Amino acid sequence: MVSRIPMSRGGYKRLREELERLEKKERPDVVRAIEVARAHGDLSENAEYHAAKERQSMIEGRIMELKDKLARAEVIDCSKVDCGRAVFGTVVTLVDMDTDEEITYQLLGPEESDVKKGSISVLSPLGRSIIGKTVGDEVLAKTPGGVREFELLEISPSMVD
Repeated sequence: MVSRIPMSRGGYKRLREELERLEKKERPDVVRAIEVARAHGDLSENAEYHAAKERQSMIEGRIMELKDKLARAEVIDCSKVDCGRAVFGTVVTLVDMDTDEEITYQLLGPEESDVKKGSISVLSPLGRSIIGKTVGDEVLAKTPGGVREFELLEISPSMVD
């Protein structure tokens, strides 16, 4: 079964750009590096050759991974989501009921989540707990550190797309 990967337009664009860079720049560069290293002779003790082949393997693996993710991407226009409920693309502000600390996250797909940049995956324990909630709802998230309790303070439109 092919599972869809939710993704913003911006996230999709970033993956396409990475794929294009790998296919048009990195792949040809590593092929040239292999040819140069091969010209140095004995391949069994040629560190440049082995490093270039390893790099080629990593590039080819990432190209295959990106093609798979892009093929399964379900691109969502975050600027057009309904802010009545917490859904993919919305920005949510929560208050931690234990510490009274307010936190704000944009709910994005697993390929785009970056807590340091203020986004979490809708598939993460906290993300799953938030989806479908409305302002004022209690959010219980089962995290590796135990169950955490939050209150959903605000739902706003996407910061970026």
